[in-house]
Amino acid sequence: MKKLLNTLYVTTQKAYLKKEGESVVVMIDNEIRLRLPIHTLDGIVTFGAVSVSPYLLHHCAKNEVTVSFFSEYGQFLARVQGPVSGNVLLRREQYRMADNETTCLHISRSLLKGKIHNSRVVLRRAVRDHPEKADTEKLTYAELRLSHYLNKIDRIEDIDGLRGIEGDAAGNYFGVFQEMITADDPAFSFTGRNKRPPKDRVNALLSYIYTILSHDCRSALEGVGLDPCVGFLHKDRPGRSSLALDLMEELRSFLADRLALTLINRKQMTGKGFIISGTGAVLMKEDSRKTILSEWQKKKQEEITHPYLEEKIKIGMIPHIQARLLSRYIRGDIDGYPPFLWS
Repeated sequence: MKKLLNTLYVTTQKAYLKKEGESVVVMIDNEIRLRLPIHTLDGIVTFGAVSVSPYLLHHCAKNEVTVSFFSEYGQFLARVQGPVSGNVLLRREQYRMADNETTCLHISRSLLKGKIHNSRVVLRRAVRDHPEKADTEKLTYAELRLSHYLNKIDRIEDIDGLRGIEGDAAGNYFGVFQEMITADDPAFSFTGRNKRPPKDRVNALLSYIYTILSHDCRSALEGVGLDPCVGFLHKDRPGRSSLALDLMEELRSFLADRLALTLINRKQMTGKGFIISGTGAVLMKEDSRKTILSEWQKKKQEEITHPYLEEKIKIGMIPHIQARLLSRYIRGDIDGYPPFLWS
């Protein structure tokens, strides 16, 4: 199992990262603000105007530390990594399975079962935890609709049909997302999912956390030797990590959506932490990004009993374990891919 190491997130604009000995050094205004030994890092993620020295990039590649570059708004730009590791036979089998519609259908069913099941649990917990603040009737009805879609999955015989189920389920889920926002703050009014660019603060928050989750999923897949760009539910597209998006589906509601709701409902996010541009796009200020990254790292340290392994693990290990289970299925070591099912 891959050891869970730290990811360094750099959001301070005009920061400069360089190599000193075996360490990564972060410079801000010509002052050293952070120094970390390279062996303690699994990845480096930068947002916006952050520079990295060529010597550090080489050092990271040599030590299997992936450096990812994102725009200030969270859009993926590029990745720098060393030679691709992993079993070539595993990847060859992954490519064969990705070209087989029956296999894609089988894996995609598991992924969507995990996604819809976990979305349903999020709604159920909102009813349980906030019966006096939420519209429990709407949430309960939406949960029943998700159960209906969950029961239909095994009867769908093509990938496009599954994508249709996914879209309908997501529409029902996000249709009641506002009911789970209990903070009395009009700044966090939510009417539906939108992106590229997000047009309200809730969508900006969700998109940012999804970006962080996608990095963790991609790193987990690379760690077990799978190609993160060749997926089963999401089609291949240049520049898109389709398999990382596949793996994200079952984890979005449990890891990302719950964190977003917690940050809003505990008033760790405020309307003042965002900027509305002239085009209507909503951007996050640096302090808001730092709060999210801090809480994300704290969340990853919490423990949960993995439903398949039946062992206590840190939440941050979940993408790595799911990637490992997927690789075992592709190798033929287990009969099916067991999605992460929260309870």
